[in-house]
Amino acid sequence: MGDQETIGEQRLLALISYILHLVGSITALPSLIALVINYVKRKPRLDLSSHHRWMIRTFWWTILWMVLGWILFVTVILIPLAWIIFAVAWLWWIYRHVRGLIVLLDGRDMPS
Repeated sequence: MGDQETIGEQRLLALISYILHLVGSITALPSLIALVINYVKRKPRLDLSSHHRWMIRTFWWTILWMVLGWILFVTVILIPLAWIIFAVAWLWWIYRHVRGLIVLLDGRDMPS
């Protein structure tokens, strides 16, 4: 592989990453594996780097919102708000990965 990856190989790796992230919405370990792939394949010279950057941003923004939700959850008074944040963050995670998957299958880049 290395620098001589074909677009087909890059697409397959991006597809696998999206699937791992979607499975990771239920159990976190697949998302961590996908995140490593995303960081390795986000190099600008690769054709599908926009997809990997998209998944990386989605991961870290979701982590930020989940941490905020946990902070509100442990305050006990704001537990209902925490559950709303958890639900919205989870739905946003699913939306971003499904949207990215659709764009990948259409052969397009993700917006910056």
